Amino acid sequence: PENLAYVIYTSGSTGKPKGVMNIHRGICNTLTYTIGHYNITSEDRILQIISLSFDGSVWEIFSSLMSGASLVVAKPDGYKDIDYLIDLIVQEQVTYFTCVPSILRVFLQHPKSKDCHCLKRVIVGGEALSYELNQRFFQQLNCELYNAYGPTEVAVETTIWCCQPNSQISIGTPIANAQVYILDSYLQPVPIGVAGELHIGGMGLARGYLNRLELTQEKFISNPFAQGKLYKTGDLARYLPEGNIEYLGRIDNQVKLRGLRIELGEIQTVLETHPNVEQTVVIMREDSLYNQRLVAYVIRKNSLLTPQDLR
Repeated sequence: PENLAYVIYTSGSTGKPKGVMNIHRGICNTLTYTIGHYNITSEDRILQIISLSFDGSVWEIFSSLMSGASLVVAKPDGYKDIDYLIDLIVQEQVTYFTCVPSILRVFLQHPKSKDCHCLKRVIVGGEALSYELNQRFFQQLNCELYNAYGPTEVAVETTIWCCQPNSQISIGTPIANAQVYILDSYLQPVPIGVAGELHIGGMGLARGYLNRLELTQEKFISNPFAQGKLYKTGDLARYLPEGNIEYLGRIDNQVKLRGLRIELGEIQTVLETHPNVEQTVVIMREDSLYNQRLVAYVIRKNSLLTPQDLR
């Protein structure tokens, strides 16, 4: 159970990606729980569209192998072609579809998305789910929607919420053998409704970061409430009165875009290596169609610098 299962790299604030060492115990716990929670059987057909460099692909592949379900493998970068994706879902009678909310938004904007009657459950994660997108989903599709939350450091999924229309968006409650604490800067629990940093303990914890002992010790701390470690997620959250958890955003300069964790400081560091760049600021912006993108603002050292020089 303690043996290394896989290493997934995530963004680092200094420009150096971090290799997360996940063990068999963690991913087996996630798979065992979610297969039962989502009621996946050998009759189901799971779509595999997530890049192998992202930990969601581990869930797609091994949930089918452990449950006996069929795995429908999309072409590389197939998620970028919504026409292809919808045709594949209908043709292969896909019942389970996992994606980030930004892909789900484009999917629902397509007129043919209503033809996907074969879908039983759609699982989103990797980004914050908006109230508007949740509403649109239930207006267009007659199936279940789940909002799953879990950093790479905690074996894909830590909390799950079965979405409901006209409800406050949450990330739900912890899966089996996972402990979630919302703590202040003194590692003390905050009251219900008060924001704090989300900390995770339990069977899903990774071993740490590959060849990054100091960072491992910084992020994987001793659990002040029980034996073992806690992972400091850097995510702000709060408990809602009914016991669900609401995700509020990041406490640092990290954002999530299309399911990827991105350190804005990392991009700024790279841009400022250009000899004609004085200073940069990078932010994530959302346009009128709810599409998110990264935008860099640059102070030039001289007028010779053009946007093309930085691409």
